[in-house]
Amino acid sequence: MTQTAETLQVIAFELILHSGNARTLIHEAYDLMEANDFKGADKKLAEANDELVLSHHAQTSLLQDYAKGEEIIIEIIMVHAQDHLMTTMTLKEVAERMRVLYERTV
Repeated sequence: MTQTAETLQVIAFELILHSGNARTLIHEAYDLMEANDFKGADKKLAEANDELVLSHHAQTSLLQDYAKGEEIIIEIIMVHAQDHLMTTMTLKEVAERMRVLYERTV
């Protein structure tokens, strides 16, 4: 069974939505780190992680379908969505490291 273009677009937009929400929360965490509010930053990073988990659920459903032998036709919006997710995940990893460095300077 092949995924429909509409289904794939919905999944792509879920990836973009949740990774975009995470990206916003990560930038808010950076602002809190700069203000030495590390508890607030930790809360924002945890919320960002929750959003990334939602993105992963959407992504995992595609991978499971592919593993079952379903044909997945990738459109440019899915490439964009995957790029959005991966750059946000990297940003979160950097933020977690930066949080430690910010706290050391206090």
